Amino acid sequence: MRFLVLALVFLTLTLPASAAGVRIKDLVEFDGVRGNDLVGYGLVVGLNGSGDGLRNAPFTEEIMSTILERLGVNVSGEQFRPKNVAAVLVTADLPPFSRAGSRIDVTVSAIGDASSLLGGTLVMTPLNAADGQIYAVAQGTVIAGGVVAQGDAASVTQGVPTSGSIPAGARIEREIDFDFGSLESVRLALRTPDFTTASRIEQAINQNLRRSVAVMLDAGTVLLDIAATGAPSPAHALQSIENIPVDPERRARVVVDQRSGTIVMGEDVRISRVAVSQGGLTVRIEEAPLVVQPNPFAPGETVIVPRTGAQIEQRPGIGLAEVPESASLSDVVAGLNALGVAPRDMIDILKSIKAAGALHADFIVQ
Repeated sequence: MRFLVLALVFLTLTLPASAAGVRIKDLVEFDGVRGNDLVGYGLVVGLNGSGDGLRNAPFTEEIMSTILERLGVNVSGEQFRPKNVAAVLVTADLPPFSRAGSRIDVTVSAIGDASSLLGGTLVMTPLNAADGQIYAVAQGTVIAGGVVAQGDAASVTQGVPTSGSIPAGARIEREIDFDFGSLESVRLALRTPDFTTASRIEQAINQNLRRSVAVMLDAGTVLLDIAATGAPSPAHALQSIENIPVDPERRARVVVDQRSGTIVMGEDVRISRVAVSQGGLTVRIEEAPLVVQPNPFAPGETVIVPRTGAQIEQRPGIGLAEVPESASLSDVVAGLNALGVAPRDMIDILKSIKAAGALHADFIVQ
């Protein structure tokens, strides 16, 4: 395979990044403008015999008893083995500035041995944050993401029927106690810390507002002085800067996915002059045992005679090939394609070039 078709993906742009730039809101997180994770433990009912086996999931029986007693039904000492209930964990993300009464999506996942949540209904489930307080309550019909079909001797499963979602399935009951309007300054936290990018964000804000209102604190933080912007509130100040375009600086990276054989290279990747030799060795062992039986009515017994075939194959390889020093991503691609090896062999070659110090980029294996 001479060229890495569909396996070597290159992140190049036909136009320079400075022609358009990236908005500040896509490069940073604003201090205080963040969501919060919620989690709860509940019960899904109404399943068609695909719920938890209560012998294997006793916690399902416990929570079911608690819910029934809360509704005035005394089940103490009773033995019940319904198959249409399942214990689940309910997770959600509480967006920033969410107000009481608004609704959010939730995800429902079985934690017992239920085979499917299809058609089930989540009973009212409180959702807690990390501080232990209840911020939302979830309830509704579960939309499962898979299907199960089975017969007496076979079954087939498509997707994941033990996990589903409830769009707008939780109502917010408590708001996050955070007075955003009283902030005197806001920190802009870069998603990918870089001194050059932080400096460019500082310069872009000051040039756009025509006053010195932003200062770079470190590679991951730019401080914005709200009062110096002249805006009536922090919200107005952030609105005035979040769409300012900035040309971010990126580290050179090579990302490898060993499962699919995919290689992704950034446009700043460079390779120094290096020589590469690559070949392969394959060892193949086959077992073909032979059964030997005596003639009919003759004395003796049946025996199994082992037969093993062993073979070693060695590919000729590419010899010692030179990869010239590169000045651009196109040069890197041309040099690597000249090796004429398969994508998975290319991963090993790149790893060895990195170990030799000739690959000038972060090498990330997934």
